[in-house]
Formats: sequence, structure tokens, C-alpha cells
Amino acid sequence: MTKKMNIPFSPPDISDAEVEEVAKALKSGWITTGPRVKQLEKKIAEYIGVPTEAPNCVCLNSQTACAELALRLLGIGKGDEVIVPAYTYTASASVIAHVGAKIVMIDCQKNSLEMDYEAVEKAINERTKAIIPVSLGGVPCDYDRLFEIIEKKKSLFKPNNDIQKAIGRIALCEDTAHAFGASKNGVMLGNICDFSSFSFHAVKNFTTAEGGCLTWKHIEGIDDAEIYHQLQLLSLHGQSKDALKKNQPGMWEYDIVGTWYKCNMTDIMGAIGLVQFDRYPGMLKRRKEIVERYDAAFKPLGVEVLNHYSKNYSSSGHLYITRVFRKNGTPISDQERREIIIKMAEAGVACNVHYKPLPMHTAYKKLGFNIENYPNAYAHYENEITLPLHTCLKDEEVDYVIELFSKLVKEYAGL
Repeated sequence: MTKKMNIPFSPPDISDAEVEEVAKALKSGWITTGPRVKQLEKKIAEYIGVPTEAPNCVCLNSQTACAELALRLLGIGKGDEVIVPAYTYTASASVIAHVGAKIVMIDCQKNSLEMDYEAVEKAINERTKAIIPVSLGGVPCDYDRLFEIIEKKKSLFKPNNDIQKAIGRIALCEDTAHAFGASKNGVMLGNICDFSSFSFHAVKNFTTAEGGCLTWKHIEGIDDAEIYHQLQLLSLHGQSKDALKKNQPGMWEYDIVGTWYKCNMTDIMGAIGLVQFDRYPGMLKRRKEIVERYDAAFKPLGVEVLNHYSKNYSSSGHLYITRVFRKNGTPISDQERREIIIKMAEAGVACNVHYKPLPMHTAYKKLGFNIENYPNAYAHYENEITLPLHTCLKDEEVDYVIELFSKLVKEYAGL
């Protein structure tokens, strides 16, 4: 066995360039929302392919804030229903509770981490206002199927406000927390669904330490600049001017037009993002190299992996999700999965699990959800292990992970 290494699960990839840009921001006098955030919004809008004039991108302090503000922009609230998968992180669903709407949770498919689209179609009624698909691990969803479903159910749709009326159907508000840089059929995620919320948290591929952005497609009959303005109001106490505008000569006065929220991105975070943006193509390339090396090692052992790349899509390569089976095809047990994770940790490799399904958590149990109603989600969870996948990994560390995990898979699979 190779000499023991210490490999963290997902450290941020921060170079001297990010440090230098943050220092410049600190020295500039603009450390809250300012020119760097505005520049980052423009760059992201151009990269994603959404209109850049407004731009159709707002950077906020988290993906969760982005997802919630999309629902609030759509006027979704009490009496409405929003569909979300059971196999995801809490932020995908908690935002529905934040706006007072009903969470409608859908099991995943038997052989996929994507939602059961037939169950989605059956769950739609006159109260359904949005669907929150999740591009888990950075892998795009089946958007064609989702759009087919909402078009088929169009006659049931009853809009709450002008934006919903202009869309004319259930809105797709995708949780793209993992998927910055992913694409499907040549179109970037963030420019497929009506609204898309990305995460720039410290463990994500692209980071601003904390943070995220909301992008949206142009809605016929709705002014993109007005959507941008409304998001600024919602994210900054309903204040009619941000600090950048108030700093102009004689522009001290402002109005509070709503009792709203505080979730703007700072220029310190924006400074990190601007440098990450320049480095990102190389970072995506490196993730793909690691994924391909893992695939080549683990697929022959019968390990089921999340497929990140195909002729139709390219993932952001965010999570390396595996499921371990015995040689007879039966899954290893939850206890055996835990043993493998502990043995990996003892050998210096930090692993994780993505995800413990939402109905297993106390908060969702209290809302009436029961994991027994989500058998596919539980089956995926029971033998799932997520391996380190990040751009700080050196080739010899990738080799070490492969060597160690392969040994344990063979042991528990009986190979």
C-alpha cells in the first residue's frame, strides 16, 4: 500500500490571484456591493448566454437566497404548491416553506437520481406554480420531459401575478447549485429553465466563499431590467438605491418600497469570483480528467457511478457519486457503507454521502414526510459513497484514492 496521504473532501481552490484581488477590493474602499459584483454579474450572464443588458443575472449571498427570491418574484406563497425531489439538499425544499407554499416531494427514479417524471406529472394540479428540478452533482436533468409535462398541464395553470401570466404555465426554477459550467445540447445550464440558482459556496467548483447567482431567461412581455430591479429591492431591504448609487454626488436620499430582505453579495466575494471566473475553464478540464480516471478504475469493479459526460451533455463534474454492490448484484448495507467511509478516513481520505433523503430529516418528518413513501431515494442513499473530487487533487492523490477505494470495494463486494 502507498504511504498514507491526507486528502480532504472538498477544499476551496484559491490561488494567489484571488488573494491579490481581494486585497485590491479591500484597499479600494468598496467592500460591500459595488463595481466588482456588477462586473461579475455581466461576465456570468455572457458566459451562461442570457441577455446581458439588464443583466439577467443577480449575484447574492447564497444559492438559497437566489432560489427563494425567484419564488417571491413569481408571487408564490400560501395556497400554492411547488414540486421538488426527495433526493437533494434541504435548500432545494426549504425555500418553498420560506414563502409559505406547500412542499410536494417526489421520489427519484429506480435507476437514476433524477425525479420520477411520471410522478411529477401526476402531482400537478391547479395549485402547482413551480417545479424545482435539481442538477445533482452538476449533471443536467431531462428538460425536454419537464417542458413536455408542463405544456401538457397548461390548462390547469392559474397565474398569481404578471410574471406568471406572461410565462403562461408552471415555472421551472432549477436548483443549479452544483452545475455552474454544465451544458446540455450545447446550451449552458442557467439558460434552459425559467430561473436557475447557482451556489458559489466554499465547497463548490466555483467559489466566492459564500454566495451564488440567479439567472433567468427572457420572458416575453416582461422587462428584464425590471426583474433585475425587483431582485435588487428584494435583496436589499426594499431600498430604492444601493450603496453604489447613493455614493454619487447629492444622491443620499432613498426610499424603502417594501419590508424585504438582506442577502446581497459583497465586492470582497465578487473579487474572488472574478479571478475564479478567469481560471474556471482549466478547473473544469481538471475535474473531467479526474472523473475519467475514476470511471476507468471503478466501473470494471461493478461500482455504479453518476455519469458526468455524454454526447448530449457535459456536467460541471461537481460530485463523484458511487454506489457499491456485491458481486451478485445486491447493494452493500448501510452499515457496510459506513464502515468503508470510516476505513477511507482512517487511511486519510475524507468521503461524504450525497444525500440523506429529505424525508429522513427531523424537519421534514415534522412536516409529515415519511421515507417509506420514497423507496427509490432510500435505496440510492443506502449504499452511496461520494469520493473526493476537486481541483486541488494531485495525480498521486487521485492514484491513492483509486488504490484505497478499489481495495475496499473488492473486499466488500467479494471480488
